[in-house]
Amino acid sequence: MADGSLKLRGRVRAVLGDNIDTDMIYPGRYLNITDREQTAGHLFELAYPEIRPNLEAGDFIVAGRNFGCGSSREQAAAALKFAGAGAVIAGSFARIFFRNAINLGLPAVVAGCPLGPATLACTAGDELEIDLVAGQIRNVTRNRVLEAAPLDPRAVELIAAGGLIPYLKRKYAA
Repeated sequence: MADGSLKLRGRVRAVLGDNIDTDMIYPGRYLNITDREQTAGHLFELAYPEIRPNLEAGDFIVAGRNFGCGSSREQAAAALKFAGAGAVIAGSFARIFFRNAINLGLPAVVAGCPLGPATLACTAGDELEIDLVAGQIRNVTRNRVLEAAPLDPRAVELIAAGGLIPYLKRKYAA
């Protein structure tokens, strides 16, 4: 990341609608699990049980507006990260979910395009390239470019480091 860029490449695993709340992402009945890596086993368990067993490392989840609304539980973002999701692309995010995702090193990309929201511009299985700094998503499969909000350089640094904790450990190790 010497040039300040961070590019991701992966496949769309699922395209979801608007208002995907934290209970859908990570059911409240598992809040007693304290090991964040174990949260991955319950990702979308009740709402979309077909996603987790098919999610491969680096896959993208695409959704409409207001992704991660509801409670402020960090486990929702942790479940996505530790299940191997490469990024979540949505029309908008609940503010606390967005911050939790960035702090955990999970790219949260706000996207839309002249054709409409990202949910209309791609389908499950499409291959995407995301430039987090430039704010651009290229749908390689459909040969389309979607506009996205560029991430703040500090957020890109956190994602590149693997999250806030690894970032701080490296910064203060010196």
